[in-house]
Amino acid sequence: MNTTRQIKGLGLCSGGLDSILSAMVLQNQGIEVTWICFETPFFSSESARKASQQTDIKLITLDITKEYMEMMENPKAGFGKNMNPCMDCHALMFSKAGKILEQKNFDFLFSGEVVGQRPKSQNKNSLRYVEKNSGFEGLILRPLSAKLLAPTIIEQNGMVDRTKLLDISGRSRKIQTQMAKDFGIKEYPSPAGGCLLTDKIFSRRLKDLMDNKKIIDHKELYLLSHGRHFRLDSKTKIIVGRSEQDNKNLIQYLNEDKDILLKHASLPGPDVILMGDASQHNIETAAIILAGYTKSQPGENTNIKIIKQQHETIISVKTIKHLEFKHLMI
Repeated sequence: MNTTRQIKGLGLCSGGLDSILSAMVLQNQGIEVTWICFETPFFSSESARKASQQTDIKLITLDITKEYMEMMENPKAGFGKNMNPCMDCHALMFSKAGKILEQKNFDFLFSGEVVGQRPKSQNKNSLRYVEKNSGFEGLILRPLSAKLLAPTIIEQNGMVDRTKLLDISGRSRKIQTQMAKDFGIKEYPSPAGGCLLTDKIFSRRLKDLMDNKKIIDHKELYLLSHGRHFRLDSKTKIIVGRSEQDNKNLIQYLNEDKDILLKHASLPGPDVILMGDASQHNIETAAIILAGYTKSQPGENTNIKIIKQQHETIISVKTIKHLEFKHLMI
């Protein structure tokens, strides 16, 4: 295609080396590249922001938590080993990026995906599934593996020179590492993904939350990353801080209008959030669990401070050993 204007590509960016290299390969063709990174409580834009600063490539960030949770209810391609809907996740991201493409007149979408790097989510069939379900079929380019895939519309019409794209495949990182040296890229995160949905414990907590609550506040999703979680009944759970920093994180996401905060009245110990049915029984159970994580000895009575909507009361409970409430842990 003969054109006097510069071709523009919008790329998904995780901040990893493959994302960076895919943009560099296109820049070498004189293509103007911009990145977009999506945020949810399960993954952040921190690495993408660092990559943007390092490369001077413009970055767009967008929170897609609402749409993501709707997809999580029933991902068409199902979940991976844990609560990771990788194929439908990528399809959703490309779909959202495609809307930006239309609004800001980009010519195509791209990503740093490599054929065979992840056996289930990055094989040829999976990449094809993502493209078809994104709504932007033919406009998604994978520069690092393009020669192993069918030519896209943008290659066919000459917007992108296919001969200057690559044919990387598999899990080896040798080619990418050498490319990083050639491009002068010195800092990039390890290839291990930053998605919490691949974590076994986090996934168990998320599944518990989705099984027991229809309407989920975003703060509840962020809280899944912090503390120890205990399910008291279908409507009630408590979260116990693990450290001073963890306590601060819990307070950050505390809903003061609905949640109850518990602290030991005199001893150092965790902050505890009770969410759900604040019955006297549940409050006492939360207080007993809190006491078990202090220096109060099993069998001793100890005082716990109960804070609800800035009103404080103190109750006395008998301390028990950790093992006696371990069955409630999520």
